[in-house]
Amino acid sequence: MTVFPSKLGTKIPQTLFFANKNNDSLKPHVKFLVSFHSRNYPKSRTSICCLNTSDRKPHVSDEMEKNGNWVSTESHPDEKYSKELEIAVKAVHVACLLCQKVQENLIFNGNGDVQAKDDNSPVTIADWSVQATVSWILSQAFGPENVSIVAEEDIEALSKPNAASLLSSIVTTVNDSLSTAATFNLQPPPTPLKTTQVLEAISRCNSTGGPTGRFWVLDPVDGTLGFVRGDQYAIALALIENGQVVLGVLGCPNYPLNKEWLNYQNGYRRMLSRLTKTGLDSWDGKGCVLYAKKGSKKAWMQPLVSGDKSFLWPNSARPVTVSSIDNPVLATFCEPVEKANSSHSFTQGLAHSVGLRNQPLRVYSMVKYAAIARGDAEIFMKFARAGYKEKIWDHAAGVVIIEEAGGVVTDAGGQRLDFSKGMYLQGLDRGIIACAGASLHEKIMRAVDASWNSSSL
Repeated sequence: MTVFPSKLGTKIPQTLFFANKNNDSLKPHVKFLVSFHSRNYPKSRTSICCLNTSDRKPHVSDEMEKNGNWVSTESHPDEKYSKELEIAVKAVHVACLLCQKVQENLIFNGNGDVQAKDDNSPVTIADWSVQATVSWILSQAFGPENVSIVAEEDIEALSKPNAASLLSSIVTTVNDSLSTAATFNLQPPPTPLKTTQVLEAISRCNSTGGPTGRFWVLDPVDGTLGFVRGDQYAIALALIENGQVVLGVLGCPNYPLNKEWLNYQNGYRRMLSRLTKTGLDSWDGKGCVLYAKKGSKKAWMQPLVSGDKSFLWPNSARPVTVSSIDNPVLATFCEPVEKANSSHSFTQGLAHSVGLRNQPLRVYSMVKYAAIARGDAEIFMKFARAGYKEKIWDHAAGVVIIEEAGGVVTDAGGQRLDFSKGMYLQGLDRGIIACAGASLHEKIMRAVDASWNSSSL
């Protein structure tokens, strides 16, 4: 059976492939290619998609090869980490919807319980709720005895006598979030979770990591300061096995799919996104999920789900690659917004020394990693102030996504980041450098070496 759409951009009905997924007669036809070309491309009589019963490679038209904007959706259910990746992506999608609702309530209605940690950094009901939600989803998928999680939050603050109202809000938020599980083909709880079950899910995230075994790494809301300000933040989930990051997922609910929207102020961007009609397959609104699996040499991006449509894996995923720019003069660099744990003066001086002309992209959270993986920026540099210790949940997911998208991430000495030493990145040489390619990375490293001795770090 061969399908020959008449023009580029023609959508093949999903029912042909998915509605009858249990039909034995279709099993020989699971290999196919789908084009995501712009509908503005001219008509073509050349086939862009083939299904056949043989083992031959599917035919790809000259138009597809030329434009390269296609996605292989060949299914390999037995491929290593395939189930882990699918569940992780779905869990992050659920978490993104949770965070969007909490942030909207916080920003537009003035409702939201923002607490202060011992280090004065903020924490919200979204942090605890996401941690409980993701923990519950992973445990249901793989069994609680098989799930070990390193995560940022604990239940100490929730165990205090005056935390009853906060805890009640978290339980409500978690149950509201898990009620959407069916949208992602996940099994929701048969009955709403009780307070003890929510606390158990949060406290289950008590792994300390290490060089052996398998554990998940979760930052439920990376960039909480950005979150409470209505700005950028991320949900970051990675899987580490024997000290190596084997997959990573980044949910970026406020990261606009249209790069041009990055130039708008946060308030105007929120207004645009609220006015933009989005659906399951829409690429016109805000919010995305990026993911990658180690060794695949591919990174993918999906739009966030909105409306009442169901999520169908892999849900219109598009490949992303780093920028091809290798000239520092033309590059855009990212740096943290917060000055408390990084040196803006050093990165600014370094940017000047290599001739960077573009305005730096200052964003909260691991959205910086997403920006490089998507090709919206080329350089991320972070040089922590003395005494600051980098945590693995702030980097694990972003590192593997950039690397599989074609980028390079190391410390300033050129060594790959070591995620096998527990909850912190031990032995870092000065700072972290992520670039859109080896050539650009080498140039930035040389500039760091030349500037370091004159710095006060």
